[in-house]
Amino acid sequence: MSAVNQVALALGSNLGDRVANLQGALDAMVASGILRDTATSRIYETEPVGGPDQGPYLNAVVEGWTELLPEELLAALQGVEDQLGRVRTVRWGPRTVDIDILAYGHEVWNTEKLVIPHPRAHERAFVLMPWSELDSAFEIPGHGTVGACLASVSRDGIVLHRDAKLTVKKG
Repeated sequence: MSAVNQVALALGSNLGDRVANLQGALDAMVASGILRDTATSRIYETEPVGGPDQGPYLNAVVEGWTELLPEELLAALQGVEDQLGRVRTVRWGPRTVDIDILAYGHEVWNTEKLVIPHPRAHERAFVLMPWSELDSAFEIPGHGTVGACLASVSRDGIVLHRDAKLTVKKG
């Protein structure tokens, strides 16, 4: 089998060792074969959006190729989140790790379980800034390019985390 679709995924963490949580998610996705030929953005620290009072997040974007269909990919990513201690009790609450599917090729997917492209990616600077490092020309269906979307949103409260980076480990 060969990889069939390029995907963009947003990673976030605001509990525990946030850098280790992001790296653990990336390592698990690569080691399990969920993703291959990956590239990663730098890490940004951001204030939480919505939800209860909570600490700041570290955010990054990962691009790679997957053989999984969209809902299979979602299930696999939720398995990685669970493996890293994610507990789903409060919507938009604090979490050890959060993995969102931003794009699956240029497909539009809308089911009860999953909406692709991510329905709020085009308006979130904490997603668009790291995504633009990887592919600012990517066309978000219905919204324009990542770069154009980034130009239309405020970048207030988003700071490059200069002390940490994600590393893709080769198997």
